[in-house]
Amino acid sequence: MEEATYISYDNAIEELRAREYPMLQGTTYLDHAGTTLYSKSLIERFSADMISNLYGNPHSASNASQLTTRRIEDIRLRLLKLFNADPQEFDLVFVANATAGIKLVMDAFREQEQGFWYGYHRDAHTSLIGVREAAAEHQCFASDAEANEWIECQDDGSGRAGLFAYPAQSNMNGRRLPSDWSRRIRTNKQAVYTLLDAAALVSTSPLDLGDAENAPDFTVLSLYKMFGFPDLGALIVRQASASVFDRRRYFGGGTVEMVVCLKEQWHAKKADSLHERLEDGTLPIHSIMALDSAMAVHQELYTSLDQISKHTTFLARMLYEGLSALRHGNDERLCQIYKDPASTYGDAVTQGPIVAFNLRNQYGGWVSNAEVEKLAAIKDFQLRTGGLCNPGGVASSLGLAPWEMRENFSAGQRCGNDNDVIRAKPTGMVRVSFGAMSTLKDVNSFVAFVREFFVQESLPIVTAPITSSVDEPPLQSRLHVESVSVYPIKSCAGFSVPRGHAWEIRREGLAWDREWCLVHQGTGAALSQKRYPKMTLIRPSIDLGKGLLRINLVGALREMTSTHEITVPLSADPRLYADEAVYKSANARVCGDSISAKTYRSSEISLFFTQALGVACHLARFSAVGDGNSSTRHSKAHLQKYQRAGAMQIPGAFPDAVSIRPGACVSKPILLSNESPILTISRSSLNRLNELIKAEGGKAAQAEVFRANIVVAENPAYPPGLEDPYAEDDWRYLQIGQQYFEMLGACRRCQMVCIDQQTAEKNQEPFVTLSKTRRFDGRVFFGEHTCHMPLGEVSSPLGQNPTITVGDAVRPFRDDEVDQNGHLHALVG
Repeated sequence: MEEATYISYDNAIEELRAREYPMLQGTTYLDHAGTTLYSKSLIERFSADMISNLYGNPHSASNASQLTTRRIEDIRLRLLKLFNADPQEFDLVFVANATAGIKLVMDAFREQEQGFWYGYHRDAHTSLIGVREAAAEHQCFASDAEANEWIECQDDGSGRAGLFAYPAQSNMNGRRLPSDWSRRIRTNKQAVYTLLDAAALVSTSPLDLGDAENAPDFTVLSLYKMFGFPDLGALIVRQASASVFDRRRYFGGGTVEMVVCLKEQWHAKKADSLHERLEDGTLPIHSIMALDSAMAVHQELYTSLDQISKHTTFLARMLYEGLSALRHGNDERLCQIYKDPASTYGDAVTQGPIVAFNLRNQYGGWVSNAEVEKLAAIKDFQLRTGGLCNPGGVASSLGLAPWEMRENFSAGQRCGNDNDVIRAKPTGMVRVSFGAMSTLKDVNSFVAFVREFFVQESLPIVTAPITSSVDEPPLQSRLHVESVSVYPIKSCAGFSVPRGHAWEIRREGLAWDREWCLVHQGTGAALSQKRYPKMTLIRPSIDLGKGLLRINLVGALREMTSTHEITVPLSADPRLYADEAVYKSANARVCGDSISAKTYRSSEISLFFTQALGVACHLARFSAVGDGNSSTRHSKAHLQKYQRAGAMQIPGAFPDAVSIRPGACVSKPILLSNESPILTISRSSLNRLNELIKAEGGKAAQAEVFRANIVVAENPAYPPGLEDPYAEDDWRYLQIGQQYFEMLGACRRCQMVCIDQQTAEKNQEPFVTLSKTRRFDGRVFFGEHTCHMPLGEVSSPLGQNPTITVGDAVRPFRDDEVDQNGHLHALVG
């Protein structure tokens, strides 16, 4: 249609809506993918039908019952014809909703002797995904390409029945999947049946089942998504595939001709039609009568589903273009729209009338969907946010790995709650969907709403950056991050963050640092290298791709156990941990503090560590993703180095100047670190220390013995000879990349630094030399306790997802560069 034709049709819908949908006065309904709206004429016609006719239970012989039976069969035939389905080739079973139809198919396959194989597409609704729990084998196809590759492979001839399920249209973003899969699977996979979820598609688009040979074996739909009322579903079955239900054992109501239940156990099923065998109990007769009125009124109001498809396709394109054009004052895009690359708004073959998106603020950070929904409710926009019952599509669009979704769940994230941005990733999205009675006014109103409340025309006024008096352009930073390490299991070996990998910084320190510990089975105390130096031969590593903590044994420990590697999920799944019925206490003691740790219930894990170290122990987790209760964390507030009022103004941050809250590290929650969230050491200081050690004939110390998280070193691009040992003693703050850190005080060292982290052997150095050169007030110090300082603008990407990367530039700020109010008054070069 030409655009003028679209506008003309839209005007006609506006007139119709004023007459037929009085419930839309004062509100904008944008959740037709959930259910569309019923018309006034539908309710009036159904009411007149109920008042004028007497309908009885169809399982009787009375006139009222026979009238019901005739009407039901007429309506069944009318619904089949709506989808061009020949009743000689298809049967239609009335069910409660599409999900009930899916379960009916699942139950039939569950009765197969060898069980069944089940495959489903990533874009499947949760109702399709749930079928996998009944399958002997199941597979999720992560893309169309993966599904196509599987389809083209010839049947493996295993003999096990198979079922492949997919949506005709994604209920998440409206993309329409290939329509020829059923035909191709029937050609190449003789033992595989197809189940099509057409619920989202037929709400606004026709479904043609005219070619029975190429049609899906089973098609499910929800009629309330088409007509708004009644609340009813349907399962359409190819007659050629009906034999799948022959093994169905359950019967109830009118699905049997006779039942014997006393001395003999016998029954005879109805055999005239498939729907007679599957429609257990009394049908929802009044809902089916309402369906007759719904189909008639729908045709009178809208002519056809094809006409509705053209109209809603036009509206979706206009919304997509309207949202895509919205930008903040700094030209940052407002909307992140989740459109499949293969779909095009305006093309009804590839894209349905749904737009799924998230909003970004002017800094590029994510806007909470909960806030969008709250404002929408106030302004009377009815829409959907959250996971949209489409976990595969949402995870793929948002880049959420399975372990991240489990971790988010453990952190308290649920569909529909306020905790919807975790580690700088949204956990859901906003969905707008159109129906037959939607209009261009709905589109324009929503775009105006988003523009009014979420477009930032200008950036907030910030303190002007203080510039250096030096006219020359600044040189490359003298310092950089040489290495970043985390120690997943307390007192075990560290894991070096790969170069180029941005590592997450959390409230408790670096991600995954000291989240686990080994706990003595008898005393409940956490094991440490002081008593068990061979713990350094336990080498944990973080596999973010698979969401696993991998634990390997090296050196002498490999001889102590037959198993050299185990893995533990990164997600804090409650089912992994023991309760008091298994272990007397889940508490552990770390550095004298009693903490509430979760002990793994697996005897295999406990045996692995027990055999390796020769001491009975369990693996326990002190997870950062609990409920935030202070009783599950410990902190060392005495480490705060400076406590002054006012905000610290540091230039060069994001945006031009940024306020960092002072005292942010007071009572900073930490995990199993002894004293602070992060430990930082200087390569210059280590080099100076090793010069002194070697001068006395001792063995130089490796950086690993100090178990630092961050090693700061001179940039290789600078000329040699510029090292500044122990300059960190005077550092008050650090800028690393675009993040800021506060120095909390020097780290007090003990003889544990004498354990060689490669061999577990004990030496005298470097503690002997440290005690001679770095002793203050009777204590030996090396390295600096550090904590991350949250940026004032926490909604920016830097605030939502602070990270550190090997190679980041480091800029220290000394005490004399910060005035008594905590304001920086000079730049270092």
